[in-house]
Amino acid sequence: MRFAEDRLDSCPGRAGARRIVHVWEPAAPSAGPVAILLALHGGMAHGGDWVAPALYFRERGIATVAIDLCGHGAARRADIPDFGIFVEETGLFLDWVRARYPGIPVFIIAHSMGGLIATKFGLAGGDGVAGFIFSSPYYVNAVAVPATLQKLSGVLAKLAPTMKVPLAPLTDVLTHDPAITARHHRDEADGIRASEITVRFGHALQQAQRGLSLAGWRHPLYVVLAGQDRLADTNAAVRLLRGVPQHLLTCRVEPGNRHENFNELNRNDIFAGIAAWIAGTLESRSPGT
Repeated sequence: MRFAEDRLDSCPGRAGARRIVHVWEPAAPSAGPVAILLALHGGMAHGGDWVAPALYFRERGIATVAIDLCGHGAARRADIPDFGIFVEETGLFLDWVRARYPGIPVFIIAHSMGGLIATKFGLAGGDGVAGFIFSSPYYVNAVAVPATLQKLSGVLAKLAPTMKVPLAPLTDVLTHDPAITARHHRDEADGIRASEITVRFGHALQQAQRGLSLAGWRHPLYVVLAGQDRLADTNAAVRLLRGVPQHLLTCRVEPGNRHENFNELNRNDIFAGIAAWIAGTLESRSPGT
């Protein structure tokens, strides 16, 4: 397998679709993994991008299952019918994971756009999820979109939904790790990582971000923010996270990091913090929850 997975699988999507799932599992004791990380990748990416955290946590008895989100994984131009499909299919994915790992705590780990999806999912319920872990959640664009373009995006999303959105190249500003940047470029060349998005996709993201509030959040949450983020507005994320009850929130800001915290040079230190938080969260849970 291309990303050191233990296996590839598939789970149900909307209207009978199937989504590819990348699976990394520890050498399983009879009791199985101690926890499952249900992973949601960022926009234009794919499930294989979780290889770095997945290999770290696999050595610590935690499995990672990462879906190729709708419109991703085998598309040069990312496209979705609506943002709601992400939230809907996260629920289907969670059901799939629980059926395969009965009784094992599930944490949702999400990066960038995946963080926005997981936030919507958590606000809508998220019942039974042991906790949420976000990297650079895509709550607000780091580069403001002109008001005229925002207005036009809704019109174009209806008239020419699959039209390409002009984007500045971003692949080289995601991480300081040259090996991972090279991997991203290979994935783009091989057509498994998108290098373009449609107008409909961009408009759906704008609509999902609009009016976002975390005031109703009620789950344990660990967030990692990047100080050199060129995609997601870190200061805006900090402001929004003030809506989370502080006893539920652990937030760390990495000043030297670019957008992809889980692919950055200090990632093992970040993973160690997450592993300790997971252990503490599991310890604090009452039996049977």
